[in-house]
Amino acid sequence: MSAGSILSALDQRFFDPVAIGITRDGGWFLQDGNPDLLRIIAGVVPEVEPGDRPVVLSADPTVRSPGLGDIDVVFPVLHGPWGEDGTIQGLLEMSGIPYVGSGVMASAVAMDKATMKALFASAGLEVGPFAVITDRQWRSDRVAAMARASAVGFPVFVKPARAGSSQGISKVHSVEGLESAIETARAHDPRVIVEAGVEGAREIECGVIQDESGVPRASRCAEIIIGGGHEFYDFDAKYLDDSTTLVVPAELDDALEAEVRRQACLAFEALGCEGLARVDFFTDPTGAVIINEVNTMPGFTPISMFPRMWGASGLAFADLVSHLVRDAQRRGTGLR
Repeated sequence: MSAGSILSALDQRFFDPVAIGITRDGGWFLQDGNPDLLRIIAGVVPEVEPGDRPVVLSADPTVRSPGLGDIDVVFPVLHGPWGEDGTIQGLLEMSGIPYVGSGVMASAVAMDKATMKALFASAGLEVGPFAVITDRQWRSDRVAAMARASAVGFPVFVKPARAGSSQGISKVHSVEGLESAIETARAHDPRVIVEAGVEGAREIECGVIQDESGVPRASRCAEIIIGGGHEFYDFDAKYLDDSTTLVVPAELDDALEAEVRRQACLAFEALGCEGLARVDFFTDPTGAVIINEVNTMPGFTPISMFPRMWGASGLAFADLVSHLVRDAQRRGTGLR
């Protein structure tokens, strides 16, 4: 869906897009690039199907990839493992092809919520209480793992440590629901994180991009107000119904918004991000700012927060996409 929105926004006076789809089993195929095929229709989420034009990306920068010709920039519009976690980024580095967004290290760190939170804390950002349950810990001593998770304090959010689009997340109010929630998260990732809920919290987001000199700049903030019986901003609330209210820009006093924007740039720098990121926060009733996570390839659907926040900041969707492609060209590949 995000890819379809970006294809629609690319100014084809300046860009010649080549659409590549990846199937569920990892096959790469050229697509016709028609954004109308990449929309949710009657509640059905689009998928890439195998085609008759396979693509193989060469890891040798001196060899052109068969069927692709000369590619100047890749926009890896991918969420979750094998797309947003440094793996595709590493392949593109080896291929010598510039790409939109963060490099290998920042992508990998931002995908692992536990490592990400450790870096936030080292940068002086406030993170909420959490516990990590590895596959080995869960299999060897489930009782101890449950005890550590319970010690975080209920309610808790149980999440795959390395997943995207709110897949596999549960909100748990007591120890009775904890084990099944962990198993649900483990279906997506054997490494699980249990995070304390913030009572009375507001969910605030902020977009970050780099300007022409590489300096991170923060957008206006936005707020997510959950409705429709959803306890949190899950996959259905994000993509499949319209019960959630997205307030852009958020109704924050000037001092609080300035602080969230400052911390968004600090988080971007703490992880070594590049290109773009969406930084998610909670603010509690006392006005404290608690960082939740950084998303290095945020959604780009028509309802996604990242482009909407930049629209509220004076940067239209098409201009934002063009800026990100040009930024990738400027940075190139290799150590930087």
